[in-house]
Amino acid sequence: MRKLILVRHSLPEIAPNVPPDQWVLSERGRRLCKTLVARLAIHNPHRIVSSRQPKALETARIVADTHGTPLEQRDDLHEVDWRANVGFLTKEKYETTIASFFQNPDEVAFGRETANEAHQRFSKALSHVFDEHSQGNLVVVAHGIVISLFVSRAARMDPYRLWKRLGTPSFVAMSLPNLNVIAVVEDVEKDSA
Repeated sequence: MRKLILVRHSLPEIAPNVPPDQWVLSERGRRLCKTLVARLAIHNPHRIVSSRQPKALETARIVADTHGTPLEQRDDLHEVDWRANVGFLTKEKYETTIASFFQNPDEVAFGRETANEAHQRFSKALSHVFDEHSQGNLVVVAHGIVISLFVSRAARMDPYRLWKRLGTPSFVAMSLPNLNVIAVVEDVEKDSA
């Protein structure tokens, strides 16, 4: 069975004065990538495709270099640009804003796109990846909100609950081409999938 493994990037260095799309991995995040690499090994990655945002790309590079797997960077796999019109938020306010984003998919809750627009952008980017790489298991390193949108709509799951489950890093393994969820690994340091 061919698989798509959607990886949420590893733990970033949170810098309140730096936009999240420019955040890099923290030291702990780099260490967690080693565990991520081990967890992904059973899925036999054939190709790694990454968002261009630094925290995702750094995660993808560590995985690709360790597995000796080709790495590609792609546009349109980026996270929702939520800092475009919102300053740094407390954890509680951030979670409330994300819940509103998922609950009102036709409205701009923050940033520049609705949940439906973000889903369409991300899905189209994945479709191009599928078309270009029709063999082997694909690992796509991206971001929590867009991964949650995509998986929740394919598998009829609650997007907010899925988003809350996904740690940094984490991943969702899906079958291709039918996109059934095989496993959700919320925390790569835990043994059970």
